[in-house]
Amino acid sequence: MNAPIRMQTETPATDFVRRHVGPGPRDIDVMVEAVGARSLDALIADVIPAAIRDRRPPALGPALSEPQALARMREIASRNQVFVSLIGQGYHGTVLPGVILRNVLENPAWYTAYTPYQPEISQGRLEALMNFQTMVADLTGLPVANASLLDEATAAAEAMTLAKRSAASRATAFFVDRAVHPQTLAVLRTRAEPLGLSLIVGDPERDLDPAAVFGVLVQYPGTYGAVRDFRAVVDRVHAAKGLVVFAADPLALTLLVPPGELGADVAIGSTQRFGVPMGYGGPHAAYMAVRKGLERTMPGRLVGLSVDVRGAPAYRLALQTREQHIRREKATSNICTAQVLLAVIASMYAVYHGPEGLTEIARQVHRRAAVLAAGLRALGVAVPAVPFFDTVTVPVGDRQTEILERARAGRINLRAVPAGAFAGEPAIGISVDETTDEAVVEAVWRAFGGTFRYDDMAGEADVRLPASLTRTSPFLTHPVFQRYRSETDMLRYLRKLSDRDLALDRAMIPLGSCTMKLNATAEMIPITWPEFSGLHPFAPAEQAEGYRFLFDELAGMLAALTGYDAVSLQPNAGSQGEFAGLLAIRAYHASRGEPQRTVCLIPSSAHGTNPASAAMAGMQVVVVACDRDGNIDVADLEAKAAQHAQKLACAMITYPSTHGVFEEAIREICEIVHRHGGQVYLDGANLNAQVGLSRPGAYGADVSHINLHKTFCIPHGGGGPGMGPIGVKAHLAPFLPGHPAVDGGTAPVGPVSAAPFGSASILPISYAYVLMMGEQGLKRATEVAILSANYVARRLAPHYPVLYKNHNGRVAHECIVDPRPLKETAGVTVDDIAKRLIDYGFHAPTVSFPVAGTLMIEPTESESKHELDRFVDAMIAIRKEIAAVEAGRFTIEQSPLRHAPHTVHDLADDAWNRAYTRAEAVFPEGVSRTDKYFAPVGRVDNVHGDRNLICSCPPVEAYAG
Repeated sequence: MNAPIRMQTETPATDFVRRHVGPGPRDIDVMVEAVGARSLDALIADVIPAAIRDRRPPALGPALSEPQALARMREIASRNQVFVSLIGQGYHGTVLPGVILRNVLENPAWYTAYTPYQPEISQGRLEALMNFQTMVADLTGLPVANASLLDEATAAAEAMTLAKRSAASRATAFFVDRAVHPQTLAVLRTRAEPLGLSLIVGDPERDLDPAAVFGVLVQYPGTYGAVRDFRAVVDRVHAAKGLVVFAADPLALTLLVPPGELGADVAIGSTQRFGVPMGYGGPHAAYMAVRKGLERTMPGRLVGLSVDVRGAPAYRLALQTREQHIRREKATSNICTAQVLLAVIASMYAVYHGPEGLTEIARQVHRRAAVLAAGLRALGVAVPAVPFFDTVTVPVGDRQTEILERARAGRINLRAVPAGAFAGEPAIGISVDETTDEAVVEAVWRAFGGTFRYDDMAGEADVRLPASLTRTSPFLTHPVFQRYRSETDMLRYLRKLSDRDLALDRAMIPLGSCTMKLNATAEMIPITWPEFSGLHPFAPAEQAEGYRFLFDELAGMLAALTGYDAVSLQPNAGSQGEFAGLLAIRAYHASRGEPQRTVCLIPSSAHGTNPASAAMAGMQVVVVACDRDGNIDVADLEAKAAQHAQKLACAMITYPSTHGVFEEAIREICEIVHRHGGQVYLDGANLNAQVGLSRPGAYGADVSHINLHKTFCIPHGGGGPGMGPIGVKAHLAPFLPGHPAVDGGTAPVGPVSAAPFGSASILPISYAYVLMMGEQGLKRATEVAILSANYVARRLAPHYPVLYKNHNGRVAHECIVDPRPLKETAGVTVDDIAKRLIDYGFHAPTVSFPVAGTLMIEPTESESKHELDRFVDAMIAIRKEIAAVEAGRFTIEQSPLRHAPHTVHDLADDAWNRAYTRAEAVFPEGVSRTDKYFAPVGRVDNVHGDRNLICSCPPVEAYAG
């Protein structure tokens, strides 16, 4: 870690800490007394085993105040240089309309929302995602699109595995167009090898043997610019029972025949250029669309349309959502997230511009590229005589360095293409985007030695695409893409949608395992500064010195807090962190001549992504039993470790456990695995119970992923973005994920994300959080998170059994309450309680995970005692309603629980004939009539939605009445 730049502070070190930590000192005293502890320290001693307690705080220095932290961020940002980047390669300059910037990206109503697993309180973001799916389906010409994936390269990898499981061909090779983006090919290599798949790279028109492959990936347009007609390729692959995947630029598809009309089975790509800043690599929303028949095997999330109890249209997540919890190691993907916030931005960009606006932007981009090419030809440059959309790549021989340096002198980055990649000599690629103006084109000509004016060349340009590939089919015909052209209308549409949702800006979201804590404004402010948002991920390193400093600092901070020796910031989701950590273990064993070590021990209580990730890494999952208290059965672990000792690769452990308890035997568990030759992967999902108090790398773990969107304050964004960096002990450091843009492809383990540093532009959030908390503030946050969970558990215990506690009767940072006995006494289900909580103004806790029929609650440290009490009071009031059912006032079918959530339609129902009053329905005990949140729809019918799958914007008639 670089030596930190520390500022002397005259304000108290708790300046930010007291804003982040909800309960004040007096509240903490009251809560400590309520849980029956002598002190907060005594409570922590009851919760965390003494054997792992770390009494030495990490050397992070004192906390900075908010103004000081922002000044620090300004200084770091100033070390970055924002050039005009015409590098392309899947990343482009774009203009984010101010109304979307202010009212989505910078709006906590959008960025603090959770994944829409409770659809009744997520209708706004679900409609925005339905818009995204419709946009993608229309542009690609394929009937079903998902709600986004992590980036284009991982989307391509997901498409490869989809093709393998869906194709009739029994081949194990996948053909990759040599014109795909290099980072895509690199990620494909990383993903293919553990699965026993091979890649064949070449020209699909010359080198393809369809009988030898199960699928083909083509780039449309190609990474060097060429627009090719792949109809013949598609026909040949289909004849051999294989699938064809198109990686397509969505802006180009406004002018080009869409992949679906060319016969594609799958289309993937990035929607980054639809208003989302490059951000030095992310986050951006990738997309996937499929032909009919493949929708039920498509990875990721899928938004569908169903109906509520009144028959009104209602959006929901459909089909395979979070299939990992059901299919475990047989899951088709380990991705249980999306890039929702970025997908919302991209969809709103399309809503605001409409089809005619997007088409005009595309025409302007193509026109600029054509004029650029005309000028290069006039300079004697050998511009290839192939159709192109926005990218021109030209051979330049030994002039490459000279031209690139001239361009940089004019603050323009061009793409250096090595000899052999495009032609027999070094070349330069130039990708035009919507921010490219006439002056930029003229500056590029100057780098090649020309002095033309733009107007001199405009008449020479050949501005047309081949007729056979010119789009004629309509797209974005739904009224939502026609209506919102004025800023006033767009502003109101965004406000209307956000008003339908319940996010952290309205109320506590008590989700266990998801750590919905404060995303402070001071942490969020820097991410939209151009010095962070405007950099291309493959810009020269000297232009990103601020980022490199921040990366080194943050990696050092995370290493100090977790006890690891090295950290990779590349994985752009927790699932990718899991995968990268397992790849590091796999490569480590192989380096020691033990490639047979492929057995992964996983407790039965583990999060579903664990076995899915192990399967992706080519490992064999062996399940370890848990005891009646939810702890790992150590005897079973030891027996299975011994049984598989010659093949043991690792054990994957969540700590504290998924059941919300610090297991006393964690050091023994690590020792058992190590004794039998394995490594310990410790899932970092519950790190918010450890920071400043215990360090996984110090008590025996070898690798962990770190959910920055949980413990370190990156917002959930309605279900994404996230970041899942991994920390490793020194012996695994050589096997952290590499990237060809950094190491030339020489690293033992290749990349797991498209960009070298994942979603770099949101890393300033976590960095600012650590700066403003300091070592003592981070420790206090963890202590209060544990206190709050025990306070909630203690207050709820007389009303709902708390399922798991340690031998001291304590929980960790979350607790599981068990309403299952109430099904016997009153017929009430966990869903009844979850939906009734909406009437009280709360998002439900985590439902039926890790134990079916239960509720997992994680209050975090940033909720005040007042809000904790408000939630607990709502849960107690619901228990009274259940008691009324038990007492015979009404049956469960007649009760407000079964009809929840109640809407304004219930309040205005003239034919009200229920066994309880309308006031009881919509204004239950303790709910303010002034500040009441109304769900926009009643309880959603999930079965109807799966039987009648509608995954793009419904026709207007569906909303009649």
